[in-house]
Amino acid sequence: MPLSDKYRAPFAPGQPFAIDHETCEKLLSIALACGGDYADLFFEYRAGGGLSFEEGITRSASRGVSMGLGVRVQRGDATGYAHVEDLSFEAMQRAASTAARIASGGQSLAPVKVSPLVLPKRYDVSLLTLDAPGIQKRELLERASRAMLAFDPKIVKADASFVEEVREILIVTSDGRWVHDVQPLMRFGVRAIAEHQGRRESGRSGGGGRMTLGYFDGHSPEMHAEEAARQALVNLDARPAPAGEMEVVLAPGDSGILLHEAVGHGLEADFNRKGTSNYTGLVGEQVASELCTVVDDPTFAEGRGTINVDDEGCEPRLNVLIENGILRGYMQDRLSAKHFKTTPSGNGRRESFSCAPLPRMTNTVLLSGPHDPEEIVSSVKRGVFAKSFGGGQVDISNGDFVFSLTESYLIEDGKITAPLKGVNLIGNGPETLRQVSMLGNDVAISDGIWTCGKDGQSVPVGVGCPTIKISRITVGGTEIS
Repeated sequence: MPLSDKYRAPFAPGQPFAIDHETCEKLLSIALACGGDYADLFFEYRAGGGLSFEEGITRSASRGVSMGLGVRVQRGDATGYAHVEDLSFEAMQRAASTAARIASGGQSLAPVKVSPLVLPKRYDVSLLTLDAPGIQKRELLERASRAMLAFDPKIVKADASFVEEVREILIVTSDGRWVHDVQPLMRFGVRAIAEHQGRRESGRSGGGGRMTLGYFDGHSPEMHAEEAARQALVNLDARPAPAGEMEVVLAPGDSGILLHEAVGHGLEADFNRKGTSNYTGLVGEQVASELCTVVDDPTFAEGRGTINVDDEGCEPRLNVLIENGILRGYMQDRLSAKHFKTTPSGNGRRESFSCAPLPRMTNTVLLSGPHDPEEIVSSVKRGVFAKSFGGGQVDISNGDFVFSLTESYLIEDGKITAPLKGVNLIGNGPETLRQVSMLGNDVAISDGIWTCGKDGQSVPVGVGCPTIKISRITVGGTEIS
């Protein structure tokens, strides 16, 4: 079904506007006029909005649009990039000329005549959340707020938010691709604050993806509210965390963010092309436990990191990065694929038309292993169970990381016991994967909450993993174990 007219991009197929095949071929000719060996045009129209609900009232409501064109020209390893928000031919021509001059010096080439690329359909665009009445979305936030405050008298504050957008892109390349896609995205989030005897703690929950409001049929506002309130109450009772090297069990789903940060970024091809990743030159080598197979998979239906096409016009595919502990390859964009003499994997992504694409993750997942999750926990004499993660920092060059946990527990004699506070996991990505001694059969995908930053650009991503036992990792806490 077509989008409603108010959210149609002016360059979408069938729209009466100047962006047609002839216009694009003229712009590509200008972009290649100074000797570039490749050029592409990236048109983007984005409409988005948000609601926040705090202390029983709608605290903020927003709605906005942006639109523009990015022109990229490549000559060898050199890239010229220019962008404009004005889609008049004169403005677009200036952008193409500017990008051409930045990557100049070769023999002038002519673009190939463009033809449309048929894409898969991995998300539903027939019922955009942006088209739903605002009162309907406000009611979802109200329901969550009421449920959090009703959960327990110790819950003293409840916040909820809803963020949504639709991103429509048209990519035209000098090697003949014409690609159009519409990418919806929504995220629902709640936060509960609990207070008791002067101590305050918080809990969070949320989810979403490239979905309609049908998401709430299986993930009600009350479900998220109760999870956030439960976490806040657990944290009220948390005791100081032990410190030292010990066994750690990671819960399925959200724990995949550790994999994303500590391992995934090091497998993006640009870092390896430049020789700055700790995985550089290790394809075919053992880099993880034999239990570990890591994939980047853009094909999950309606996933937050799912895409029909990347931002270079390439159809993304399942990319096996590590197989049974052996490094099989990297996530490639066009430039890095040329360097490694392979084909792009569909991982060229950008935040907007104002940014050049980079190799980025989509949905990065550690696949299931052979172990029962209860067996994994029962095997630990003394350790930490990591249920949910907060922020973290990673050094791509060596894989060293520090992650904070928002909910964690002590494991004693094979049983999960006391909740802990102030837990940090400190380690090295490749070394941590080598220390995976048991892997659950319960792989889960995180419920659509993560955004990844790189070189100042942010893109939505998905993560996932099963229950994982790490036989040795440093736990940063306040008590010496």
